[in-house]
Amino acid sequence: MHYLVTSTILFILWIIMSGFFDAFHLVLGGLMSLLLAHFSWDLLFENTKMPFSKRISEIFRFTNYVFWLLYQIVLANLHVARLVLDPKLPINPKIIRVPTKLKKDVSFVTYANSITLTPGTITIGVERDYLLVHAIDDKVADDLFSGAMEQRIARVFEVDEKP
Repeated sequence: MHYLVTSTILFILWIIMSGFFDAFHLVLGGLMSLLLAHFSWDLLFENTKMPFSKRISEIFRFTNYVFWLLYQIVLANLHVARLVLDPKLPINPKIIRVPTKLKKDVSFVTYANSITLTPGTITIGVERDYLLVHAIDDKVADDLFSGAMEQRIARVFEVDEKP
């Protein structure tokens, strides 16, 4: 059942994002959705015995995180634009180790991808207790060391799921 729900969600997203409605693309999208669901259905349905109210709370926390991340992406875009447009080009690129206490795979992957989505940073290496990140300047590195992003991800994925 969870496999079908996951593949249906992926297929609907694929249709919306691709914009192709001919038979070839619909069949291809359906097959890819089934294949991807085979490998990832447990990410959406990690704890199937969770009460409905807790699942709604989890969705709400995730949605809040997505909006916060979008805001951070806008701020980072403005910061990188300021750096690029400055005639002195005041960048100070560095590779830093960002420690993490996240335990769940889904939270760890979300953290690494969120860093990469934010302009001025790229996750270039992953270890169990830290991420290796390329940062464009000191401000970006300091923002990562503040731990705000990690704390927000922990609130979404690392909460106690006991009833």
